[in-house]
Amino acid sequence: MYALRQGQTNFTVPKNQPPLIDTAVIRAAGQIYYTHCEVHPEIAGQPSGVAINRVTHRGKVIFTNQPVLLPQECFVPLSQIESHMY
Repeated sequence: MYALRQGQTNFTVPKNQPPLIDTAVIRAAGQIYYTHCEVHPEIAGQPSGVAINRVTHRGKVIFTNQPVLLPQECFVPLSQIESHMY
């Protein structure tokens, strides 16, 4: 880790800690995920999470571990969606 000079702030997120996501975005991602499960019960495979636009809250369920995101999007892992619901 680099030493910080006085007045500087380190905004990097440690690799073992996921970045913070707005709770409204997590709720919207949960709604997208659960709607997907209700509408498509026949789809096999475990989703890894939801790619969601932080502004419009529109998104898609993702089945790969490393999704490619647009600049306005963030990835909400399924584990974070499930832990937010409880």
